[in-house]
Amino acid sequence: MSASSSNPAAAPDPALRQQFLLGMSHAACTVNVVTTDGAAGRHGVTVSAMVSVSADTPQPTLLVCIHHQSPVVAALLENGVFCVNVLREDQAHISDRFAGRDGVRGAAKFDCARWTTQVTGAPRVVDSLVAFDCRVTASERVGSHFVVFGSVHDIFVAGAGAPLIYANRAYGVPQQFHARAAWADRPAPAGGSLALGCFQTFAPYVVPALLARLARMHPGMALTLLEADQGRLLAGLRSGDLDVALLYDFGLGADIDREPLAELSPYVLLPQGHALATSGAIALEALLPEPLILLDLEPSRDYFLSLFRNRGFEPRIGHRTGSFEMVRGLVGHGLGYSLLATKPANSMSYDGRALVTRPLTAAARNSRLVLANLARRPMSANAQLFAGHCRAFFAA
Repeated sequence: MSASSSNPAAAPDPALRQQFLLGMSHAACTVNVVTTDGAAGRHGVTVSAMVSVSADTPQPTLLVCIHHQSPVVAALLENGVFCVNVLREDQAHISDRFAGRDGVRGAAKFDCARWTTQVTGAPRVVDSLVAFDCRVTASERVGSHFVVFGSVHDIFVAGAGAPLIYANRAYGVPQQFHARAAWADRPAPAGGSLALGCFQTFAPYVVPALLARLARMHPGMALTLLEADQGRLLAGLRSGDLDVALLYDFGLGADIDREPLAELSPYVLLPQGHALATSGAIALEALLPEPLILLDLEPSRDYFLSLFRNRGFEPRIGHRTGSFEMVRGLVGHGLGYSLLATKPANSMSYDGRALVTRPLTAAARNSRLVLANLARRPMSANAQLFAGHCRAFFAA
């Protein structure tokens, strides 16, 4: 491996530099998270500069560019291995985390996704679109960045999905490659159509009543429903696959308009008979010795962890799951407690275990449910009708 420094004799032309940055902002590229692990520790960073060099070397070769001030570059060069995780359209939250946009630092950045390894031991996002597992072959400092060359020793290809791209300083999806929703090719119904997205944890508790109301008053409207995580819903709004979405008001970009509908207060979920179940309200401190059953979905995961971390606490995580009902089942069997915001009408798990809910003693930031749409796309008449039904439903 070689390392050198590029020091031009003349200072860069400020006007030309700004014009270059402006021009490059229009050059669409995939969004990639470069990770490493080894003697120097586990690190990762979001990069847009990832390029194929050659497929005709003993192992295929690619390069990535990482800012010289990033602590990741020193660790990557010491570890000698890295993985390029090419993100899917619904994984912008992973990009934001490793770009440092939410303030999370160090190993905690890896909490935003599930990970595995391939040949080199560098972390790979389990469900990335593509991943290239590499060993460092060379590096060179050029201006503000290190150019790192890697020989590719293993490749993961998901085989489905669209890439997350970055252009004009915003995320997007390449429309011409993005599979249109099945309803797009159907004849337009007499009452028009509406493509609705809803965050998967609270969809079963609000959507059936909303759709029943809509069907009674507008029987000719054809509706398509997508239950998904926050990232997938935002991708659907930006790609045009969704007209509106019911989701949490966390991590929404400036390109998303939102109308507040309801505030949800966090609560503690316990198995019946737990020692804390007799309390009128529960302090976070009292929960620290207990294992937390964490709802491992973005943005729920970061929201619930922030309730602890904002007060200088770190919970002991017993189990993680992306299923709301799995959380309730694990708690029902006495495997720990959970923090949740959505509250079903019954107090039983799927398999018949009794559950108890208790409020927190200290005031905590509520989560806010909003109706979201893409700001640059005017809401259709049916979307506006649905918004009116939402206002009436939540007001009641």
